[in-house]
Amino acid sequence: MASRFQASVLVASPLYPNSIAWSDENLIAVACGRLVTILNPALPFGPRGLIKVPSTEPFSIGVIQKEELLSSCLLPTCLSRDRDPYVRSVSWSPLGMAPNAGCLLAICTTEGRVKIYRAPFCDYSAEWIAVMDVSDLLHDYLANANYQVLEIPSTEFSDSSKTSREKSCPTNSNDNESASDMNAEQEQGSPQAQEFPLVNVNEDESFQKNSKSHGRSTGKKIKNPTLPLISADQYASRSAMLSSLVIAWSPLLQFPSESCSQVQNSATRFSLLAIGGKSGKVSCWKIHAQECYSIEHGNVSPDAVVVGIFQAHSSWVSAISWALLTTDSLHPQVLLSTGSSNGSVKIWLAHSSELLKSSEANSSPFILLKEIINPDSIPVSVLSLTTPVRSPHRQLLAVGKGSGSFEVWVHEQHNCNFEKIGSYEAHDHAVTGLAWAFDGCCLYSCSEDNFVRSWMFQRNTLFEVPIPSAIPSQRGLIDVPNVFHSCFGVAVSPGNLVMAMVWIMVFLTKSSHGILD
Repeated sequence: MASRFQASVLVASPLYPNSIAWSDENLIAVACGRLVTILNPALPFGPRGLIKVPSTEPFSIGVIQKEELLSSCLLPTCLSRDRDPYVRSVSWSPLGMAPNAGCLLAICTTEGRVKIYRAPFCDYSAEWIAVMDVSDLLHDYLANANYQVLEIPSTEFSDSSKTSREKSCPTNSNDNESASDMNAEQEQGSPQAQEFPLVNVNEDESFQKNSKSHGRSTGKKIKNPTLPLISADQYASRSAMLSSLVIAWSPLLQFPSESCSQVQNSATRFSLLAIGGKSGKVSCWKIHAQECYSIEHGNVSPDAVVVGIFQAHSSWVSAISWALLTTDSLHPQVLLSTGSSNGSVKIWLAHSSELLKSSEANSSPFILLKEIINPDSIPVSVLSLTTPVRSPHRQLLAVGKGSGSFEVWVHEQHNCNFEKIGSYEAHDHAVTGLAWAFDGCCLYSCSEDNFVRSWMFQRNTLFEVPIPSAIPSQRGLIDVPNVFHSCFGVAVSPGNLVMAMVWIMVFLTKSSHGILD
């Protein structure tokens, strides 16, 4: 009897959680080292796509004094021992975003770069084509805004004292908000620093005066006279704002033509790409779907417009997940869940009317619905948010932690109530993958302990169910002694018929390779 399970050997090993993603057009992307391997599950040993992550130059954000190089705030910026960038996060767009009516693939590297790729459907090659560098757009946007973005989004569901305090503060009080964020980060051990006003590079006399006052070393350090002279705290803060960690595409949003007629240069179909970074900020980009699909015009880059950049957490953003709040085409809304390395989880709501408006530096379409703060401050490793079709007015959120446990929350839309179903000590090591399946009735979890577990969700109760013994879900993936196994992600096919897992196996002979099942 032929086995129902197939394995494909990868050329490198996965390194980060959620290393595998399954697209709506039935393609699997696996982040392994500095490569992204694209597999066809129908032909796992046949032709495959490939993305090679190139090394890039750091952004020119300013120069600092030589004596400030030993500042403690620069420690996380300078500790980069990897010569080659690795892939940290991958995410597929909804179907229909690519020029061939397929899916786009967004990747985030350890250099903090975010790029969007398309399939080589008209290039006769296996390597996917880069169509957009979102990091360059983010750098230009922040530079034009003098690195001042919205710190705290307006919220309709916060405490009355907090709301009144936010209303009493002027909209341009960035210094006070930055100072409070810095104090919170210092209490939690975060290395991020306070932002300072940008040096005016147009004042040539003051710039030359500062350059001459610091001797020869400063003159040699400043090679580009157009770069401003900034402090070490400014450099660390701006570097953190440009250092992306995790990405996620939203579901496809469709608006009727009469809703878009009032807004100039707006498309009827688009998806949102959320990017979380080291500064705790989240940038959201609106990527328009193609108006028509043509292989002859496959090299046309998609349009990207920044929707908003806001301070989501006081520490690193470690996980992001989207879900549709309502299926009403006249007023579509989306929920955005963000997790942080300090253990906090927040749920944000985006209104359709705000998403159609043009972006502004001092506004954001997101409002805070719920904030979950864990007293243990265990980092959040993965998030999985879904809206069941049979229950479109409720959302299910699974929160995976670095301790091996995960939580399940239920959001009821009619009363905006978030209820914690329970916390489950499912694994011995960090949870590296969570995936809802069968319209929210089933949840799969995996961990670095090499276990993949299946859970059933019925009547607001989650209980474990056995996985067929033929599935390599335990430590004995292969009968080889002295081998360390670790699972780095789980994904479910669009029809919920197949489940894919990615493993890393490290032998004592110091050779390693990844296996995809």
